[in-house]
Amino acid sequence: MRNENFKANHRNHHSFFSRKRKLTFPVVILLILQKSSKSIQLLLNEFCKIAKIPLVTNSAFTQARSHLSHTAFIELNQEAIVNVCYSDDNYKHYKGHRLCAVDGSKVILPNSKEIQEAFGSIEYNNGGNKTIKGKHNYGLMSVMFDPINRIVIDGQLSKSTAYEVDLAVEHLKHCNDNDLIIYDRNYASYRFLATHIKTANFVIRCSKSSFKAARDLFKENVVKSCITTLKIPAEYKKDQPENFPQEITVRFVSVRLNTGELEVLVTSLLDEELYPAKDFKELYYLRWGVEGFYALIKERLGIENFSGQTVEAVKQDFYSTLFITGLESILTADVDQQLLAKSTPNELEQTVNNQVSFNAIKNHVIELFYTDMDTGAILETLTEWFLMNPTYINRDRVIPRKKNSATVSLNYHRRRKKICF
Repeated sequence: MRNENFKANHRNHHSFFSRKRKLTFPVVILLILQKSSKSIQLLLNEFCKIAKIPLVTNSAFTQARSHLSHTAFIELNQEAIVNVCYSDDNYKHYKGHRLCAVDGSKVILPNSKEIQEAFGSIEYNNGGNKTIKGKHNYGLMSVMFDPINRIVIDGQLSKSTAYEVDLAVEHLKHCNDNDLIIYDRNYASYRFLATHIKTANFVIRCSKSSFKAARDLFKENVVKSCITTLKIPAEYKKDQPENFPQEITVRFVSVRLNTGELEVLVTSLLDEELYPAKDFKELYYLRWGVEGFYALIKERLGIENFSGQTVEAVKQDFYSTLFITGLESILTADVDQQLLAKSTPNELEQTVNNQVSFNAIKNHVIELFYTDMDTGAILETLTEWFLMNPTYINRDRVIPRKKNSATVSLNYHRRRKKICF
């Protein structure tokens, strides 16, 4: 954060952050990383006291952050999280693959004209009364997430009308040769499979109206695996480049869920000995890690509680949140191993309580990145915090999916939700 080249690459004009100010380049970054449900002025007052700098106003912070580009947090995540986690082979694999899951999710954005013009809005009505309508500003976020190591490899924040598959194609630029990426059924199309198969391996859930081979497996309603050559559909031939594959060979695998329901997956993993059909049920289950990630940043970290009304502020909050989640994953990795070893004789596994860990990081981020305090001592303190009040994992637990009413949701957010960040 103190590197001059880094500062030069991520300020919105070459003259910004060149003078000696209270809100320096690293201070503005740390303030954004301190994103909180509190008012900005209260956050500034607390930060200035801990960092031992003169008090600054909300207006001064708003002006200073406009000089910073959100790309700073993208590079921080790439250099300090992704490259650190995967710098060697000492990370969790799935049969030699770096496992990833890709999915998109709508996010409510601040109600400002600038945001609406940049991202768009979605109309809504009040239940059964279709005449009562309004608009919310929305964006579509998409992440390429490692559910085993809990790292965001790439993130995109786009317009509400963006197509999830187009964002997934952008994620492919960040793939490694050994990547195995899992998708839900929205991504199952010949065009995406043919684009993907040249870059990395995939497992994609099929709908009952997708490929003929998938439809046949649904009709048979049995667990099996078959290798099939798909030919390019006639409607794709005119719009594709000359080198676009005219046919691809893939494998369809049907799995039986605990509910008795049959699901069909399409994959590029053709080796039936190395990847037997019985393994795909557990493999596809790992995709839920990305669903849990969205629940984490929306519920636990309150990403929709944006700290600014501009496009740049929204992007800063989004990409800084991705960085914070990766930082938490790296800092808690060793403690998770300690807790796992401690709970081996027990029925349930212990893991770090992320409500505690995110609060600990928030309380120590200034010492960790801004002061000259001994890093080892800070990490020891963080470890002590992480070990407090661990939570438990019941991997056999099945929670029925249900949609809560607006009243139940409102009661939770008003009276029961506990803020940690």
